[in-house]
Amino acid sequence: MRRFYLLGFLVLMGFDTLAQVSFKLAANHALPMDLSAAWLARVASEPWIYGAFVGYIGAFFTWMALLRHAPIGPAYAATHLEIVSVMLCSVWLFGEHISALQGVGAVLIVAGIVCLAIAESRQGGAAVKDDGGAGASADALPADASSSISR
Repeated sequence: MRRFYLLGFLVLMGFDTLAQVSFKLAANHALPMDLSAAWLARVASEPWIYGAFVGYIGAFFTWMALLRHAPIGPAYAATHLEIVSVMLCSVWLFGEHISALQGVGAVLIVAGIVCLAIAESRQGGAAVKDDGGAGASADALPADASSSISR
């Protein structure tokens, strides 16, 4: 299961990073910004905008697969690795600089995710229950949530 999580979060981070870098590249190529039909056509003709769509769609399906098995707290925290990967890509692709404060922030993000992962592994993943594909039953939900599902 650890390999599943590791691979899943790496794929998720890759898709999220692809989306953000693609948006930046599409924005750079679509300048100057002008809210007109011509500008929208220019954006639509940019291949990088489709990279952003692929990134978001891939991230969505990867996230749904991960949530099937992963505890949501550490899983949600791990999605913030995208901040670090996008920051590193911005240095490499766009020549941006990382300040000392940004570097400290990136280290804190990674350290926080590591702390959450260690805590989760010590608990033995007790919060994770594989229901064999049945999904959450209405019996496992609070009364107000199960009634809204049946509507």
